[in-house]
Amino acid sequence: MQVVWAAPGALTARQVADALADRELAYTTWLTVLGRLERKGLLERRRDARAHSYAPVGSREDLVAGLMQQALGQADDREAALQRFVRSVTTDEAAALRRALDATSG
Repeated sequence: MQVVWAAPGALTARQVADALADRELAYTTWLTVLGRLERKGLLERRRDARAHSYAPVGSREDLVAGLMQQALGQADDREAALQRFVRSVTTDEAAALRRALDATSG
C-alpha cells in the first residue's frame, strides 16, 4: 500500500513489483496481493489498454481512521477505551484531537 499511496497515479502490477524488487517476489505473487487488497476494498482496479492498474480507494489516513473506528467498536465500554487512548497520546496529539473535535462540533 505504501507504494500505491506514494504514486502520483494508478500503478500496474509490474510497476508495483519493480518498486519492490528488493523483496524478490514473483510477479504472480504481486498480482495475488493486489487482488486481495482490491477485494478488501483498499484498491480500485482499472482497465488500461492491455493491463490493469491499481489505485488506492482512500488515503492512508482514511484507512487508519477506519481501523480506529473498528477497534473502538470492539470495546464494551467505548468511553473507557477513549479515555485510555487519550491518556496514551502525546501533548501534540492531544492538541490535534482538540482541534479536530472543535472543528466538528461547530
